Amino acid sequence: MAVFAFSVAPLGAGESVTDSVAEAVRIVRESGLPNRTTAMFTEIEGEWDEVMPVIQRATEAVGAGGHRVSLVLKADIRPGHTGQLDAKIARVEERLAAEELDNGHA
Repeated sequence: MAVFAFSVAPLGAGESVTDSVAEAVRIVRESGLPNRTTAMFTEIEGEWDEVMPVIQRATEAVGAGGHRVSLVLKADIRPGHTGQLDAKIARVEERLAAEELDNGHA
């Protein structure tokens, strides 16, 4: 099991890449795998063999207009752990809340 963060965009397609990125995000969302899109990355969680084809399809969609494509990919591979897309954030928030309590800020 792993959490993958990726960013894909066409190169030389002009100033706005919104349409291409929206198509990539649509592909990720339709995969049914847990995912989240932020201002700079899309995160997707699952097994290597189920996530990589989704990232490949998203990348191919962005390059469909014959554009050169930039892909940035990062993975946190942690066998045996599921639900980490949200759990990792929850652990940090819990730590910050505990620190605020310890410092008398609550």
